[in-house]
Amino acid sequence: MAVSMTAAAAQHVQNFLTKRGKGVGLRLGVRTTGCSGMAYKLEYADNVAEDDNVFEAHGVKLLIDPKSLAYLDGTELDYTREGLNEGFKFNNPNVKDECGCGESFHV
Repeated sequence: MAVSMTAAAAQHVQNFLTKRGKGVGLRLGVRTTGCSGMAYKLEYADNVAEDDNVFEAHGVKLLIDPKSLAYLDGTELDYTREGLNEGFKFNNPNVKDECGCGESFHV
């Protein structure tokens, strides 16, 4: 099982952690919500929990709890800019369908 991050995403996370002045990486998970059942959750992590799965890409740690890993296995986290919009993009091979607004998904 593995989760990865593009160089653009890693650079964005590293820049934010530097501005923040603390943090060990990015915590990525899923939660039950939305019209399709699940949504991604992202937060900057200040420590590594005992049960975290830790993946490293381009010098940045991705921390994933065991329950979320089954839904995120094979996912690549990217950071894109399209016109005036910018943000993280999840390239998740497990997704079977997404809601119309793109905020939630199901596997």
